[in-house]
Amino acid sequence: MTGHAALTSPSSSHSSAHACLPAFDFQPLGRVIFAPGALNRLGEAVRSVGGSRVLLVTDPGLEHAGHPQRAEKAMQEAGLAVFTFDGVKENPTEREVDAGVVFARSHHIDCIVAVGGGSSMDCAKGINFILTNGGRMADYKGHGKATKPMLPSVGVPTTAGTGSEAQSYALITDEKTHLKMACGDKKAAFRVSILDPEVTLSQPKSVTAVTGIDAVAHAIEAFVCAKRNTVSSMCALSAFRHLEPNFETVLRSPQNLAARSAMQVGSHLAGMAIENAMLGVCHSCANPLTAHYGITHGVAIGLLLPHVIRFNAEVIGHLYAELVEENSLVNDQSAGEALASRVAALTTAAGLPQSLKECGVSDTILPLLAEEGNQQWTARFNPRPVTEAEILKLYQAAW
Repeated sequence: MTGHAALTSPSSSHSSAHACLPAFDFQPLGRVIFAPGALNRLGEAVRSVGGSRVLLVTDPGLEHAGHPQRAEKAMQEAGLAVFTFDGVKENPTEREVDAGVVFARSHHIDCIVAVGGGSSMDCAKGINFILTNGGRMADYKGHGKATKPMLPSVGVPTTAGTGSEAQSYALITDEKTHLKMACGDKKAAFRVSILDPEVTLSQPKSVTAVTGIDAVAHAIEAFVCAKRNTVSSMCALSAFRHLEPNFETVLRSPQNLAARSAMQVGSHLAGMAIENAMLGVCHSCANPLTAHYGITHGVAIGLLLPHVIRFNAEVIGHLYAELVEENSLVNDQSAGEALASRVAALTTAAGLPQSLKECGVSDTILPLLAEEGNQQWTARFNPRPVTEAEILKLYQAAW
């Protein structure tokens, strides 16, 4: 942790251990194609990774926007056989993954394409794990547990939010515990990601809001988390530079393609930051709220983030200062307070709830939420160490 602080303290002695850059091992995951209209290049992208019989994994809610149909057409025009599995639900569980595996086996597919938000991309990666390596998703919790080769895959995000297309992890919810299992393997990463901002133009304002604030949180949490390094910090800072000034613009002017482009690239960069570092306690606190109350992930994130920033500011205020200075958010407040206030202003502009009470959360359940939040893996990477007691205080502050 102290190693990164040295990046902001050039005056420190060269002989000091603090002057050393923290070690990193950077492996770019795959090719990234960004352009308005890039969805039309999907057939070419699949051919480039050797696909001929494609499993298209998507969310049934996207059909009204026509994105899966356009994806299918682009691949069929390239001479590919396409088989569509649209049984994806929000926060996919092993049940959806297993259904996708049965469908994929029946069509003898050799490539997977995900078109949709984080849930579609997570489910596609999950299907790839089980289809190629067998077993259950729980067998792959952690990183690098897949022993056999996996199928080539292509990711097409239709939201500017999760950045899942930039990550090698599948987040699959355990139906019994409601905990999200993070199953990562470089072989599960998309060989090609297609970023087409035109597909995000059709998003309802509510989706733009909850996915956008999630991306902002990814940039902020990855920038300060305990696993941060030179590469992840570069990606997170650039992500914040793209996301923060454009979030309100896409809410006000949803057809603004320049702002939509910035949000999608920012979301991808934030995903790269997560892949090369991690997140923090904000995401740990959000998951139990979704499990118990069905609160949308982005709503929970936006509500908790200002309180998490204030909590962490005591330890990494100098890093928050970099974010604040990067986007000229400096005012007479401390960096942590300026950043927390800015996040609260964004969620207010998006019309998102400002308290847990407003979401119908009972104060009597907060201790249980704290217990479950403390079990979530991302809590371990928070820059300021947290216990169940600190997490309870965060929930109480947000209530």
